Amino acid sequence: MKSVLSRIKALRRDIERHNRLYYEKHKPEVSDQAFDRLLKELETLERENPKLARVDSPTQKVGGAPAREFTAVEHKIPMLSIDNTYSKEEMQAFDERVRKGLAGHAPEYVMEPKVDGVSLSILYEKGVLVCAATRGDGRFGDDVTANVRTIACLPQSLKGPGVPGLLEVRGEVYLGLKNFQALNRQRAAEGEELFVNPRNAAAGSLKLLDPVLVAKRGLRFFAHSLGVCEPKTFKTQSELLDRLEKFSLPVNERQVCGSLDEMFAACDRWEKKRAHVDYDIDGLVFKVDRLDQQAGLGTTNKSPRWVMAYKFPAQRAMTRLLDIAVQVGRTGVLTPVANLKPVFLAGTTVSRATLHNEDEIERLDLRIGDAVRIEKSGEIIPQVVEVLKEKRTGKEKRFVFPKHCPVCGGEVRREEGEVARRCLNASCPAQLVAKLLHFASRKAMDIEGLGEAVAEQLVEKGLIKDFADLYALKAEALAELERFGEKSAENLCRQIESSKEKPLSRLVYGLGIRHVGTNSAQLLAQQFGSMKALGRAKREDIEGVGGLGEVISESVADFFSSRPNTRILEKLEKAGVRMTEPKRAGVSDELAGKQYVLTGILEGFSREEASRLIVERGGKVSSSVSKKTTAVVAGLEPGSKLDAAKKLGVKVMDEREFKELIG
Repeated sequence: MKSVLSRIKALRRDIERHNRLYYEKHKPEVSDQAFDRLLKELETLERENPKLARVDSPTQKVGGAPAREFTAVEHKIPMLSIDNTYSKEEMQAFDERVRKGLAGHAPEYVMEPKVDGVSLSILYEKGVLVCAATRGDGRFGDDVTANVRTIACLPQSLKGPGVPGLLEVRGEVYLGLKNFQALNRQRAAEGEELFVNPRNAAAGSLKLLDPVLVAKRGLRFFAHSLGVCEPKTFKTQSELLDRLEKFSLPVNERQVCGSLDEMFAACDRWEKKRAHVDYDIDGLVFKVDRLDQQAGLGTTNKSPRWVMAYKFPAQRAMTRLLDIAVQVGRTGVLTPVANLKPVFLAGTTVSRATLHNEDEIERLDLRIGDAVRIEKSGEIIPQVVEVLKEKRTGKEKRFVFPKHCPVCGGEVRREEGEVARRCLNASCPAQLVAKLLHFASRKAMDIEGLGEAVAEQLVEKGLIKDFADLYALKAEALAELERFGEKSAENLCRQIESSKEKPLSRLVYGLGIRHVGTNSAQLLAQQFGSMKALGRAKREDIEGVGGLGEVISESVADFFSSRPNTRILEKLEKAGVRMTEPKRAGVSDELAGKQYVLTGILEGFSREEASRLIVERGGKVSSSVSKKTTAVVAGLEPGSKLDAAKKLGVKVMDEREFKELIG
């Protein structure tokens, strides 16, 4: 049971990370199939071990969190995800479940291509577009109305007879393949990072803060379903799509299927046809046609029971593994990459493939010289999926994962329950650009003007070896950077100089200590008061701060145990960067010695803001409820922490009481 729990925890961490990369960063590292395998494994383990299941598991979640840069919009009807399968046998099982749920009545299904885009909700009032929002976490999304108005194919007002007074259209925003290729050519010419695939280019475009730039990307949209609709005058999905098309909304091809044979024929036809359309599709979606039957079948907390996506299998090829190289990512993760004998696959010649991590090499029993089968899904880097052991000659060699960073030679560590090895050296050149950007970010040292292009030039030209070197930069050296002049160099120098006065909490967050967010940094700065005191703190002292826990305490202790990291701190202090947390002017210590737990959604505060207000007044914020908890602040839809508070007899306060508490 202990090993099962360890695997479940590792899967949850891995899946949450991939969700953030996919939905929020728009930089996926694995194919859809690889991600689905992780999710299926977790679902199976939780189903077989129900006592280990949790309500906050990735298996119970939809999408990613709303972005901080946009206003949150609540979906009146949750935007759920769709169950998917790569198997026609599972499609048959889905059909059997539907028939059983309909008491034996034979359903008809509407087939629609599964466009690989970004889910979007668009609200029309009296036929006029008033709001557009991303799916987000299913309940709350980002208000992207200004950006959506730039989509040329999307009408600002609906036309035709019978337009409902209130109509929430849902669909996919996507980028055509020709536009995607042109965009990446432009980014390559400008020295910018390329988008991984059209879906991520569309997601990144939709989150731009300037609608003028969004308009240049050429986004498009397909409508496929409804949220709120008053009045609702249609009775089937196929009728709905016909009506939306008459309202001048773009709707994709569709087909009504009356049997499994027709559904499978559509799958076979579109698997060939997808190469001839100017947008990415990764499968087909089948929905029960009659809306009353959809309502009768209902939904789970994650997906409707009346819809299933059949995803096309990834394209595969056979080749040979020539060698394994280890790359160091911007977060310090060591990733093995297969160097392959070049082979043509899915329209391109492939010579490299991801191996994900050390465990994947062991799982495959992969050896240098092996004949392997690779697959490619979408535009993501191919992956090795199978070793053809029957083709071994005996000359193949086992691969030994490096114990030191291949870039800087620094210490490498793999934490218990995790699959990744990480370089612990904060000055590692492979991580330096990302660390510079984090250090200069708004919530850290807030150095305006230090963007990715500048950071990359600073590292490439050797002006920066670690982020402490920022404070030794001269305007003359900056002025020589590309797209820089005397004035912009002086402005950046002023920003760097003013950042020295930021409080300790900002600096602690800016150091990029693993697992330490803004709230944790504030708690640590408040508790220890100075960088020296924090550096001397024992793990148990850190763990006891506001319930930070073992994971954060180990990360902090590991950071301060690394000599390269402490050298950076010495350089920062010598440069005049503040190493203490000042007393907040005008804020009392009325909550000193008290400990609070936050749960649910607060309407007037983000979780971060509420935590900061408590910490500023001398209180502590804990992640778990115990007898030491002063009170639990419960917002909308509180979780299990509310039950724990009631069980322990801990005081529970609502948002109104919390506002009174903080004045």
